[in-house]
Amino acid sequence: MMSVSLAEKSCTPCRGGIPPLTEEEAATYQAQAPDWTLLDEARRIERTYRFRNFSQAFGFVERAAALAESEGHHPDIGFGWGYARVSLQTKKIKGLYENDFIMAAKLDRIAADSAF
Repeated sequence: MMSVSLAEKSCTPCRGGIPPLTEEEAATYQAQAPDWTLLDEARRIERTYRFRNFSQAFGFVERAAALAESEGHHPDIGFGWGYARVSLQTKKIKGLYENDFIMAAKLDRIAADSAF
């Protein structure tokens, strides 16, 4: 049986009261989002995307914001000339949850599909 890729899944609301992923569990998910870095003792993931200019970085951020709204899962995003830095964490549990990796995979797809 083939497992569904993270980018094909949708985020499910996290109501809190569940433990965040362990470092080992997070590393397993990270294998499907290898360009992301586990930070803060595996409580957060982050990636910096590179673009040709400010306009392309802003275009990515706009698409990322629309995705965040549709998924109900909102990353921290910083951007400037030629880059966008995205940080993901499930704030209700102060750690990582499958949703963070689903968003990471979907953001990677947006960046890859963009005509940047």
